[in-house]
Amino acid sequence: MLDRRLFLASCSKVGLGATLFPGTLWALAHRNGTVTKEMIEQAAVIADVAIPAEFRDAMLSSLNDHVDGYDAIHELHLPNGVAPALNFDPTLPSMTIPVTKQPMRMSAPPVLATRGVPRNIEDLCYATVRHLAALMRDRKISSGALTDMYLARLARLDPTLRCVITLTEDRARAQAKEADQAIAAGKYRGPLHGLPWGAKDLLAVKGYPTTWGAGGFEHQMIDDDATVVQRLDAAGAVLVAKLTLGALALGDHWYGGVTRNPWRTEQGSSGSSAGPASATAAGCVAFSIGSETLGSIASPSTRCGCTGLRPTFGLVPRTGAMALSWSMDKLGPICRSVEDCALVLDAIYGPDGHDRTVRHSAFNWDAAIDWRTLRVGYLATDFADQPTPPAATAPDSALSDEDKKGRETAQRQAAINRTRTAYDKQFASAAIAKLSAMGVRMTAVELPKLPWLAMRSVLEAEAAAAFDELTRSGRDKLLTSQGPHDWPNTFRTARFIPAVEYIQANRARMLGIEQMAALFQHYDVIVAPTFSPQLVVTNFTGHPALILPNGLRGDDAPAYSADPSAEYGGPGTPVSLTFLGPLYGEAKLLAFARAYQDATGFHDNHPTL
Repeated sequence: MLDRRLFLASCSKVGLGATLFPGTLWALAHRNGTVTKEMIEQAAVIADVAIPAEFRDAMLSSLNDHVDGYDAIHELHLPNGVAPALNFDPTLPSMTIPVTKQPMRMSAPPVLATRGVPRNIEDLCYATVRHLAALMRDRKISSGALTDMYLARLARLDPTLRCVITLTEDRARAQAKEADQAIAAGKYRGPLHGLPWGAKDLLAVKGYPTTWGAGGFEHQMIDDDATVVQRLDAAGAVLVAKLTLGALALGDHWYGGVTRNPWRTEQGSSGSSAGPASATAAGCVAFSIGSETLGSIASPSTRCGCTGLRPTFGLVPRTGAMALSWSMDKLGPICRSVEDCALVLDAIYGPDGHDRTVRHSAFNWDAAIDWRTLRVGYLATDFADQPTPPAATAPDSALSDEDKKGRETAQRQAAINRTRTAYDKQFASAAIAKLSAMGVRMTAVELPKLPWLAMRSVLEAEAAAAFDELTRSGRDKLLTSQGPHDWPNTFRTARFIPAVEYIQANRARMLGIEQMAALFQHYDVIVAPTFSPQLVVTNFTGHPALILPNGLRGDDAPAYSADPSAEYGGPGTPVSLTFLGPLYGEAKLLAFARAYQDATGFHDNHPTL
């Protein structure tokens, strides 16, 4: 018989411990029809919760009512689109949210736009939205020609990149024809009019499958367009493709393969906004829409060298988008420049009468904002070299041959990672030096010290609820990836998170929201490494982030790793920098980031395909 103390110690190591009680009890009752005193005893033993025998009789009635209630709710077969009755709101009563809309002020058209159109329209494949908008407005190019060019590139490059789930050719050509007719008639709608774009395939588009990138959902049809799709239609943009995402918004592995990084096609594009970043970087769309819950815009934008905006939570409605975490999901643009992100955001933000987390606010893009007046902080500790703590090692005599080999492998990998980290530090240092040369005076700041990773139970519990029926039905086995860190396993283990602990994690989250609000009272922008603790912190607190290219690794960079999980791309691949802003502070955040981007020009680098 398995030793009980050893079993409980093992459970504790993986974070189960006392969390097993409610889930175990429900499972026992579900199998046998009703809760008994013996079941309470068994569940209590597994959970290591002391429940004296004299208290068990008093528990029976309530516990059986709970089990009946669970079954009754399961019978509702709740669709993914039904949100909880409780709304997450990261704003505090003392905050002032901008609500007065001002006319948009774009930058002057790029010099290239004033020179006309290249002989080969495909030479515009990497042009920014601002550049294409100037050409489209002046009728120097047609939406039809631009749409045909991007559709052709998607068809030609997708066998390599695996970034497309569905081409929307008929819809695109009809929209392009309508755009050209409207512009010819003097009915120009603005900077997105006639420009082809791609949607992450968690956005519903009527008449086309919405697959969520997941096996078992390949033929799912949703009868309404997502709000963001409707708004881009209204802006005159042309949807050319539904682009890949890792299955149920995790990574770059989807049911059709692995989406690739255009800079190094042996490597995945990262995710989960895998297709939007890959297609945008490869010049296959003018811009795209991705989503982020915990890094899904930041990571692929970094890997593929794009400029990505993760807006304030509650700024862009998610109606018609797959729900993963109702209190963390955010939709945002993935583009080639900062101003492109601003122009797309202007078209998609604001309440839609359906997503109850979206607040009435105003985003006022003004390219002429004097960024020199902004208050800037930087995460000095995260930019500094961090000493690597010595690993605890057992003497060789205490290890088996297999364990010795495992330790040697881990030590080699740790040494490789240190070399890569040391190499990439030069880009962060150069960024700080460049900002200083631009005249930016930065103050060292630190983010609140809280157990942020422990709050991940919020995401895991909400995701498990969003896909509850998938888990209970056993259809989760249809998903492509089934490893310890993939969604099927996460959904299963999340069923052991007690409701009390979910609420406690959200209470800890509120402490973080309050402390971040206090920090941002003094700053308009905070400069940060992309892959640093801020990525977790700001996704929990709902703060906006702008991720932009920050250079390319040189030929002297450490070699690329074929490990599919490796973040490192090797020589010739992009690195990124992140700018953070206060809630609903996108206008100043983007103005500052644009100044840095214009001063460095890293966004003008493009992959060779």
